[in-house]
Order: sequence, then structure tokens, then C-alpha cells
Amino acid sequence: MQLSYWEYKSWFSDVDFTIIGSGIVGINCAIRLKEKYPKSNILILEKGSLPQGASTKNAGFACFGSASEILSDLEHHSEEEVVKLVEKRWHGIQRLRGLLGDEAIDFQMHGSHELFPLYKPELYEKCRESISYLNSLMAPIFGEHPFLSSGNRFGFGHIQEKYISHQFEGQLDTGKMMRSLIQKCVSMEIPILNGVMVHEILESNGGGIIKTTDFEFISKKIFVATNGFASKLLKSETVKPARAQVLVTEPIKNLHIKGTFHFDEGYYYFRNVGDRILFGGGRNLDFDTEETTEFGETQIIQAKLEALLRNMILPKQTVKIERRWSGIMGVGTQKSPIVKEISNSVYCGVRLGGMGVALGSLVGKELADMA
Repeated sequence: MQLSYWEYKSWFSDVDFTIIGSGIVGINCAIRLKEKYPKSNILILEKGSLPQGASTKNAGFACFGSASEILSDLEHHSEEEVVKLVEKRWHGIQRLRGLLGDEAIDFQMHGSHELFPLYKPELYEKCRESISYLNSLMAPIFGEHPFLSSGNRFGFGHIQEKYISHQFEGQLDTGKMMRSLIQKCVSMEIPILNGVMVHEILESNGGGIIKTTDFEFISKKIFVATNGFASKLLKSETVKPARAQVLVTEPIKNLHIKGTFHFDEGYYYFRNVGDRILFGGGRNLDFDTEETTEFGETQIIQAKLEALLRNMILPKQTVKIERRWSGIMGVGTQKSPIVKEISNSVYCGVRLGGMGVALGSLVGKELADMA
């Protein structure tokens, strides 16, 4: 496709900054760039009709790491690294709330609760005995001890009698968050072009060449914010896709469950969305199949989610599933995001490890600040 004079002149000439990906990271990067360089010409490219990946498909958890997740991370990272990562998640949520406001994203801090299935008594004991240690690590971040033991007041089935709760975790409305971010871009006159697939980025004198399915153009600086899809453009970076499958129930009469919940080291997670239950996870049942950039659901994971929903989360209740979907995260051997300069013209902010809601706004800022 040949661009007309008007198309080229209006969108693709004299581009200072191009962001590839219109998710949480990409839009926050664009907003920060516009704040720093108000006269700059900024363009966001998005391959989907809506932000692809996980930004509009996540569960809306404002979370920083359950007790079992942090203990697992400590087996592969130093205390300093783990604390720094949790601190980034905390600051990322505060930045997002400050940028958009709690009402715009329907932020609610009901706290979170980690459940421990009866079939994993060793994990329960390990986490329970580590509460004091974890609180000593995390207190400098939150200003007080975040973790505490609490009883099974929601009546979940087949779990240990105590939860480990986190006082400062919360939930938000993913759709409202992304609509608010997009609206902020529009108000700052930052165009988002949907349906543009970028296939290749090449270095050029004074910038980089962006090659799409239909055309190519030059941008002085390019920021890759495609997270789970990053390996298609960044061959040198280790980012593996990780599909997350999710379902949501029809409205449930007299639903008393409120808050966010995790179990099995964060591989399963659920929350209330008004009078519905949103439930996702199960990637650990079939890691190989779920290492994919293809959206979709599998019978093994959906069957497990439904069984856990009926036996653990809502025992003795009849529930119906209204909708199922999946999102694509970016993960790796390290939990910390990759925010770096790839070349003279190209930068990336990827590998958010399933914590995009918490980390995305901060990673977007850090990415923009590298320009």
C-alpha cells in the first residue's frame, strides 16, 4: 500500500518518538514523553483493534506478591533484588492511581488473601512460619507489616483454616483503566493507530526504519512495549510468551466474596467483579502448551478452573460461566522487567512477568526517561 501525501504528512513525517504497543507500558511511555517534550511528534502503533497481549485481558489485580510467590522468588534472587522488585510494583500502582485517579479506574483496596489447598500442607506451614520474616523485609516498603494470618471467613472449601492476607493489595477495573489511559493520550494529542502490524525495525541514519505490513517510515526514536510478543521484534532479548486463561461467571445472588485471592504460588487467582467471580490461572498444568502467542483456551485448564470454582471457591453453589478468554504475558528466568537501550534508536520495556498492572506505569516512565 502506498501512503498518500496526506497520510504521510499527517502521521508519518518528522516522527520524533514511535511506541510499538498501546498497552499500559506503551501509553505510559507516550504520556511521559509528551510531558518531557511537549512539542514532540509522538505516534503509538497497535496491531489489534484493542490493545493486544494482556493490558485489556488481565484480572485487574493491584498486587505485589503473595507470601508463597515471594518465598519462591527468594530461591532464585537475592533479598535485595526481591525487595526492589516489590517496591517497584508498589510505586507503579501509586503512579497509576496518581495519573488517573481512583474513581476513573474503580480502584478498591479490600486486601488480598492467599489460600492453601489441603493437598499442600508443607507449603502452608512454610509460609505461615515465614510471616515474621517476610514482614521484616516488606515493612520498609509499605510503612507497616503487610502480611497477617486471618480465618476462612468466606467459607472456601478444601483449604487450610487460615489465609495469609496482604493488607495493601487491591483491585481495579481493567477496562476503565485502559479507556482512561487512551482518553489521556487523546487529550494530549498523541495518536494511536490500530491495526498496524510492525514486522521489522532497522537502524538508519538519524533514527530507525519501522517496517509494517503495508508501509514503512522513519522515526527518530523507537520504543518496543509489546511484552509477551517482544521476541518477534527483539531477537537478542529473552522474553517468553505465557498465555493466561480466564473465565467469569454470570451474576451470583448474594455473593459475599470481596477482595482478591491467590493460591498455588500465584498460579491461580480470583476476585469478585461486583456480584461475579473472575477466575484465572492453571498455566502450571501445561507450561509447554501455554508458552504461546496464540490466544485461546484448552480443555485441561478450563476443566480444572471449573472444578476448583465449584469445589473450592463456591462449594455447594450452582454457577454458570458467562465468558472465557486468554491474555499473553511476557516472562523469563528473571522476574525483573527488561528496560534498556537496544541500539542508538531503539529501546524496550518488556517482560513484566504477569505484573503488568502493578509495573506497567512505572516501566513506561522508565522507558521514556531513557530517551
